[in-house]
Amino acid sequence: MDRKLVMNEAEAAIVRMIFERFVRVGSATTLARSLAAEGVLTKRGRPIDRGYLYIVLNNRTYIGEAVHKGASYPGEHKPIIQRELWDKVRAILRESPRKRAANTRGQWTPAPLKGLLFGPDGRALTPTYTRHGNRLYRYYVSTGVIKRGPEACTVRRVPAAEIEAAVIDRVRALVCTPEIVVGAWRAARRKDAGVTEEEVRSGLIEFEAVWDELFPAEQARLVQLLVERVEVRPNGLTIQLRTEGLASLVTDLRQRMAA
Repeated sequence: MDRKLVMNEAEAAIVRMIFERFVRVGSATTLARSLAAEGVLTKRGRPIDRGYLYIVLNNRTYIGEAVHKGASYPGEHKPIIQRELWDKVRAILRESPRKRAANTRGQWTPAPLKGLLFGPDGRALTPTYTRHGNRLYRYYVSTGVIKRGPEACTVRRVPAAEIEAAVIDRVRALVCTPEIVVGAWRAARRKDAGVTEEEVRSGLIEFEAVWDELFPAEQARLVQLLVERVEVRPNGLTIQLRTEGLASLVTDLRQRMAA
């Protein structure tokens, strides 16, 4: 009986994609998050996790070999992964997990909304990224989708730059509204009874004016200071501001203006 291994071409395409993207990303955890958010499933229809990726990335069957009792031999089937790509993956996997994590963090860019974004299911969206060539694409991915599959949430992932710009624009508009000014003034008075409402209003207007001059790290710090929670829905988003954060911002701005 002919027992030659035959792989489904659709499955082979997914395997090749996993190898190629792992070489670009260098992190099984990050890749698993991205694939789960994209709705890529295992052969059994389950979301892809880090453990599954390690099984795929260490399967010598994909380079045309057969494994028996821990030893590998040339197989009779056609390889679907080229040796050069296999060797690149091996080189990455030989690094310690701690070193790979450090390399991944070194490539990372600020994620100012980390810990602040939540989907319609109430679960957080976590930052992740993927690479295509020399370009880095950042996203926030639903943790519900990562854990339970693409049907877990109607918002699977959102482009990071797009959602960050939308939140920042909304925050810059909100901080100058009368109700926010009054709320910030009342909070600021708990720290400094002499602060006036006009000083608070002037400080928040100053914040809006100097925003574009701030470094990304400082912008990220201020977003974390000012924003309590962002709820993302298919048709829009809702932002809750931190009144105490606004009071701290007013204090910082008053000190800067007085210097």
